[in-house]
Amino acid sequence: MFARPHGYILLTHDLDFGAILASTEGKSPSVVQLRSANLSPSSIASETLRVIVRMESELRSGALLIVQPGSTRVRLLPISSGS
Repeated sequence: MFARPHGYILLTHDLDFGAILASTEGKSPSVVQLRSANLSPSSIASETLRVIVRMESELRSGALLIVQPGSTRVRLLPISSGS
């Protein structure tokens, strides 16, 4: 995966990245998962940027952020099968 060795954070609408992290108990890369019907930049940009800034420490350490209208959830990596 390109993101891991380069220290990048994935921004995605795809649920597969979170599932891969959970099934492999991966420690990186961090993933920001966007859960919204409207993914236009004008609709999601300000809330997404606000969450990324607020969760910078968690993202640097390794995290799965799930961002949806009105709420954000964070799971620190690795996600073990028991959590």
